[in-house]
Amino acid sequence: MAILFHSVRLDAEKCQGCTNCIKRCPTQAIRVRNKKAYIISDRCIDCGECIRVCPHHAKYAVSEPFNELLKYKYRIALPAPALYGQFNNLENVDYVLTGLKKMGFDDVTEVSKGAELISAATRVMMESGELQKPVISSACPAVLRLIRTRFPNLIKNLLPMCAPVDLAAKIARKKAAETTGYKEDEIGVFFITPCPAKRTAIRNPLCHESDGISGAIAIKDIYPVLVQTMDRLTSEEIEPINDSGIIGVGWASSGGEAAGLLKERYLAADGIENVINVLEELEDEKLNDLDFIELNCCTGGCVGGVLTVENPYVAKARLQRLRKFMPVSCNNLEDDFNWDEIGWTKELTPSPAMKLADNVIKAMRLMTQLREIEASLPGLDCGICGAPSCRALAEDIVRGYAEETDCVLHNIQVGGNGKGEDWLPAPFRVKVLNEDANEGGANES
Repeated sequence: MAILFHSVRLDAEKCQGCTNCIKRCPTQAIRVRNKKAYIISDRCIDCGECIRVCPHHAKYAVSEPFNELLKYKYRIALPAPALYGQFNNLENVDYVLTGLKKMGFDDVTEVSKGAELISAATRVMMESGELQKPVISSACPAVLRLIRTRFPNLIKNLLPMCAPVDLAAKIARKKAAETTGYKEDEIGVFFITPCPAKRTAIRNPLCHESDGISGAIAIKDIYPVLVQTMDRLTSEEIEPINDSGIIGVGWASSGGEAAGLLKERYLAADGIENVINVLEELEDEKLNDLDFIELNCCTGGCVGGVLTVENPYVAKARLQRLRKFMPVSCNNLEDDFNWDEIGWTKELTPSPAMKLADNVIKAMRLMTQLREIEASLPGLDCGICGAPSCRALAEDIVRGYAEETDCVLHNIQVGGNGKGEDWLPAPFRVKVLNEDANEGGANES
């Protein structure tokens, strides 16, 4: 199997083997063995949920260092609209955009500009009747990988369009090439990202060959320097760069993309558990009356990404205030709009990560063994064995990665048969109060 790039990493020295992460991973990509967690590469979707829940900070995300800009003669920043929600009392987006230029970028292209164009294109495609409804947004790269891994039957419902940042990168590169004359490899385009999944999507694109993005810099890494730079700006230095409105900036929080379609029959869900619940109901054909479904793995939408610095609800409230002073939209499709720039160039195929075997007969045989082993386990899904559930342990056993003896409770059940409680250590024996005890107190037996 090919080696995959992942932005989410594990610091084994900090890991205490506490099993918090295995219970929250949406694709069951984490196991704890020998008191240390490890990540199953082909199952990880880089959603960052393990980073969010790890109490020991053993999970972390990698992104490009700021000095990566020095490799290029011309540098372009692609700020996610979630970046605007990180600043208190922000009334003019141009303060942020000008601050980025003062930090060392030669130009700035807003991702929210690309979002408005994607919204406009989606409205056209929805009206054409060519899409299978309910249409599922493909903007969140973690959701895209989640569907590919756990819900492959829903691939046909995905919107076959690139993400706003990909379109913004193409616009930025085209503009830079025309105005500067620099070659492609001399132009660096950097996404200011709120989540690790997008950096993974840049390095391992699923639905196209390349999106033209040179790298991704975490919001939390650029924020301290950007704040200081903005504090030093005078009103005379502010450049009129902002080129997006309510629809584009709205993509930063849950429901923004769906609202931009100007339709009523839509659903927007955020948070990995809620996303999974919606996808399960969609598989069961319970949501067929909807036109569009927007899903964001992070709580609150992109403002809740693990690479941000502000509470997602605070950031969302700030964006709502900021949008009051904006036009509805600054970008519409021109007559010569190139539809090839936004469409997928590769077919999205299911991930084989969940397969027991490529051969159908062998897979069925292993599934039978899996169910028999699962039936013999306690069914408590306690995680003590290092797997997230009894079913996951049974799967590991049939794959040859674990043994039934890894289940502590299973061992107790087997070892205690016919022995009552006497074989258990004293602290674990059940204390029964004799209700018919004599006066003077109940007797323990």
